[in-house]
Amino acid sequence: MKTLIINGSPRPNGDTVSLIRRLNEGLAGEYKVVDTYRCNISPCVDCRYCKEHSGCAIQDEMQAVYDYIQVCGNVVIASPIYFSEVTGKVLDVCSRLQTYFSARFFRGETPITKEKRGAVILVGGGDGAPDKAYETACTLLHQMNCRDIHPMVCSHNTDRQPAIEDAQALAGVESIVRFFNQEA
Repeated sequence: MKTLIINGSPRPNGDTVSLIRRLNEGLAGEYKVVDTYRCNISPCVDCRYCKEHSGCAIQDEMQAVYDYIQVCGNVVIASPIYFSEVTGKVLDVCSRLQTYFSARFFRGETPITKEKRGAVILVGGGDGAPDKAYETACTLLHQMNCRDIHPMVCSHNTDRQPAIEDAQALAGVESIVRFFNQEA
């Protein structure tokens, strides 16, 4: 089984990454992490190429992500919560999923035939709620043909307790591992 993990954290050793590492310890098969703050992936520029053509006109590291999306069975979006939303870098990278939307709605094609399982891991410590971020992440997962999405896993007290010490979040990560490792 292959798992794509979209890491929306700017901190290489922060709370989001600590939960990603815990997830990776239990995953069967291989995984690919897209580090949105360090990858060479430009946001969509609305050039309209994908309205009439398969793929994307921008040639960068997203091409390898597109290839991985086609073959993986699981997708995770893991992000800190900024102003009740996933980070801007997650939105930048995932704006390139526009090619899948265009394939379905403008060209009448099915861009991804393999159905996937999805999951969302959110961390935060402010006064905002995680619901909007979860809704956005689920919308992005649906663009990658995730049809079965695990309930949100959230550590929302990181201003007082590191996520890696949050028993509920750790139990949620273990639940994602079981969900992903089951046979499709």
